[in-house]
Amino acid sequence: MLKRYRYRVYPTPDQEQCLARVFGCVRVVFNDAVAARNRARETGDVYSGRAELSAALTAAKRTPERAWLTEVSSVALQQSLADAEAAYRNFFDSLKGRRKGRKVQAPRFKSRRNATQSARFTRNAGFGLRKVGRDQGMLRLPKVGEVKTALSRDLPAAPSSVTIIREADGRYYASFVVDVAAMPRRTPKHATAGIDLGLEHLAVIAYNDGTSEKVQNPRHLKKKLAKLATAQRELARRQKGSTNREKSRRKVAVLHRKVRETRLDHHHKLARRIVDENQVIGTETLGITGLARTRLAKSVYDAGWGMLIRLIEEKAAEAGRTLVKAERSFPSTRLCSACGTIGEAQPLHVRAWTCRCGALNDRDINAAVNLLRVAAGHAETQLNACGGKVSPTPAPAHPDETGTTLSTAA
Repeated sequence: MLKRYRYRVYPTPDQEQCLARVFGCVRVVFNDAVAARNRARETGDVYSGRAELSAALTAAKRTPERAWLTEVSSVALQQSLADAEAAYRNFFDSLKGRRKGRKVQAPRFKSRRNATQSARFTRNAGFGLRKVGRDQGMLRLPKVGEVKTALSRDLPAAPSSVTIIREADGRYYASFVVDVAAMPRRTPKHATAGIDLGLEHLAVIAYNDGTSEKVQNPRHLKKKLAKLATAQRELARRQKGSTNREKSRRKVAVLHRKVRETRLDHHHKLARRIVDENQVIGTETLGITGLARTRLAKSVYDAGWGMLIRLIEEKAAEAGRTLVKAERSFPSTRLCSACGTIGEAQPLHVRAWTCRCGALNDRDINAAVNLLRVAAGHAETQLNACGGKVSPTPAPAHPDETGTTLSTAA
């Protein structure tokens, strides 16, 4: 399976200028591809394919207006064309219903003012990574040079590509794509578990041995709201285009980065623990996009449910565990885990409700138990799944076996 390993890199001022040139050329090539497609749509012509766009790029390098494209690696430019092609493929698949999820819009032009800039180099570019000391390495990039890299851990195999990323706060990162084998994990503590996601508690986990656990919601964004408000007020007062405005913009970007990285670290650790301790995991299917249109939008995005489910799914696939997602229509909260009766919908402030059978159900634990049973049912189905022919083969009757006497009516 493919995994990403991300490291921070420290380019020199000259290398930052080289990387800025790479980002600009990659952006121009992508925008040229989008512009060519837009012209074809307006005039009714056939869309240019990857080969035609690549030939147009080669011809543009020979013109005085685009001669500066030769100053960067051609591999990064070709990968930009591949990104444009993939974006249009996703757009058309979304229109025709071949792509799952919400509709994808047509690709738009990239701006130099975008917070994040990136460029990708494949193995054909001849990049290389070597270790020069403890937790230190040098990343060689074509027409950029060797860039200092913080190697917090070694790569398990040779990478197939590397993406250089410059984020809004000015930090640079190198993201490697590596093909790794599945990692064998230790025997899980529990056979099945059900996870109910929420806002008061980030996750409520019910195990097959009858125990349950509530994971508090850290609310990473809420803890930084006061500092963010101060930094954003300062940014709003700065004159556009000034040096002080750029400093204030970076302050806001740094605060957002701390929130994002703290949330990601917490979700990685929680997902790893859940996957290591359980063989089959049951979760609910949430309409996060719809919930984000309500007054709870900020809290929903702060919780990061989608990120947590994605990490559990990835780690489960790597470790050989099974993740079962209940249908979106499954009434995990309203279904009584004691008698199976579906009760009425309760407002969010009601954290416990009494079923007509007399059972007092905690809202979150009840939902987690129901999701546990969904996971347990999937595990039972897998255990008793139909495989080859299991019926006994016909055997001849024993000679001494008593038969049935046929009589004819007189």
